[in-house]
Amino acid sequence: MGEKKWYVLRTAGSKEKKAKEYLEKEIERSGLQDQVEQVLVPVKKEIVTKNGKRKAVDKLLFPGYVLIQAELTPELEYIIRNLVPGMSGFLTENRGSGAQVERVPVPLREEEALRILGIQDENIDNVAETEVNYELGEAVRITDGPFSGFTGTVEGIEEDRSKIKVIVVIFGRKTLLELSFAQVTKE
Repeated sequence: MGEKKWYVLRTAGSKEKKAKEYLEKEIERSGLQDQVEQVLVPVKKEIVTKNGKRKAVDKLLFPGYVLIQAELTPELEYIIRNLVPGMSGFLTENRGSGAQVERVPVPLREEEALRILGIQDENIDNVAETEVNYELGEAVRITDGPFSGFTGTVEGIEEDRSKIKVIVVIFGRKTLLELSFAQVTKE
């Protein structure tokens, strides 16, 4: 048995997850599970606001690509190139010259693979990261908690703690509230 390396596979746009499923089924059907360590669609978790509701979604890190860690044999290469719907082959380089040019799959360098896997491992630990798009003095609406429905002004932003400080007028008095990013939305 040879060493398993990471390869980049090209897929049709927005078909990464389906291509991954088809590839895994084809590998299983062909009995090549011992040659393949894992198939991965690299994603990053993000929080998006839609219709006033926040939810965590997976955002593709590399749209149009799937990664595979495998010992690349001619049989496995044939399956990937010819039998998986939505998959258009490998990231390759040309070897040879003149009429003898051959397109050969190129494995990722070890440090590239580790960087991508590191991003994936961070996603397991972090529920999601919110992109901070608030500014001091900006008007916001509180969407969650006991002050839901109140509007206020951003007084401070603590990105490292995912907190925002908001001044709200309650019973005619200004009150400073510390809320999480998920509890407010832009007015």
